[in-house]
Amino acid sequence: MMKYRAWFECFSGCNVRHSLDEIVYRCEECGGLLEVRHDTAALKEKSGADWRSLLDSRLGRQSGVWSKKEMVLPELREESIVSLGEGNSPLIRSDAFARLLDVQSVHIKQCGTSHTGSFKDLGMTVLVSMVNQIRSKVRAVACASTGDTSAALSAFCAAAGLPSIVFLPKDKVSVAQLIQPLANGAITISLDTDFDGCMKIVEEITRDGSIYLANSMNSLRVEGQKTISLEIAQQLGWDLPDFVVVPGGNLGNISAIASGFLLMKDLGMTDRVPRLVCAQAQQANPLYRAYLKNFESFEPIVAGSTLATAIQIGNPVSFSKAVKGLRATNGIVEQASEAELANATAQVDRFGFFNDPQTGVALAVTMKLAKNRVIQKGSKVVIISTAHGLKFVDFKLRFHQGQLQGGDASLRNLPIEVPSNIDAVRAVIDGRLLS
Repeated sequence: MMKYRAWFECFSGCNVRHSLDEIVYRCEECGGLLEVRHDTAALKEKSGADWRSLLDSRLGRQSGVWSKKEMVLPELREESIVSLGEGNSPLIRSDAFARLLDVQSVHIKQCGTSHTGSFKDLGMTVLVSMVNQIRSKVRAVACASTGDTSAALSAFCAAAGLPSIVFLPKDKVSVAQLIQPLANGAITISLDTDFDGCMKIVEEITRDGSIYLANSMNSLRVEGQKTISLEIAQQLGWDLPDFVVVPGGNLGNISAIASGFLLMKDLGMTDRVPRLVCAQAQQANPLYRAYLKNFESFEPIVAGSTLATAIQIGNPVSFSKAVKGLRATNGIVEQASEAELANATAQVDRFGFFNDPQTGVALAVTMKLAKNRVIQKGSKVVIISTAHGLKFVDFKLRFHQGQLQGGDASLRNLPIEVPSNIDAVRAVIDGRLLS
């Protein structure tokens, strides 16, 4: 059987390599992030057509991540895998949204249709599986989180019987997000700071290696998340879209998705890559600011308060990786205001979706780019929905109650209190249907 290999290597080009079972996150020479590199020469011994056929033969039978094990973590022992049925999330076509945008097609990739309700499951299955294989070396696994990472980490660690520790910014995550790590038995620490402050703490806590770091600066996370790209390609019959729009906070996901598309092209599985669009909230937009300067400089910011709490990050760890991916895909960075993201969320909900506020940022950016014809009429578009809307019911309720500044009143919808008699009910129904 053909032997595939992968390893950690310095992202900045230093000749530094480490085995994937080592506890290391940064290059000891330059201090930069590491990335997972694969033996692509070995992967190329199989043709692109053969890879497509092999992956298609596994559809629906395995995890969406582990069905692509050769391209993710090829040397992991099968018994070490910790899976909760991640991946294989729906790619839903919306003709109504396409008509609104005046483009050829729009699909929304529902990554929130997963075990813990977000795309973070895709990366966490890979990271926790590796920790499971080296569990004698670590006491626990830890992360800083705006909500979704903590849910994924605690669930996968609970499944593996590993202790987990999560650091959350106090009063900055939804109740639905907070309860998930609590329910899974994680040591849950609420800090009076923002995500960037939590990140500083977790980096210090994990410095000696006895507690394993689970944030996206650990590139094992990216390896799982890059399978989003392969799933999109499979679900579209290997006919890639023209644009893929991704909400961006800590920027691990945009870099992962770029990595997936670039790998498919390198292996001859596809003949091109889509243009990637990173969508940022205007209140937390350090990548957008750098994009306006052609990425010539990067300045961390203190992220302002945004409805899109999961991407309220001012100093993204994966900035350099995101820039590399955007440059390689002729990518775009755009921002959305609070009113734009709230209204876009509500408007696309009317097409049968139930969007979270981070996805709302991507929806609003897509609308803006289509209106300005950056996304042209003949374009095929995929939007990444990062989490399930049920994690953010307070946001959605506040919109419909008219409590969000700039919210479009025509999109609000609340229960109508009616006396319990048939004539009153008929009058209300007739009035609404005629309006």
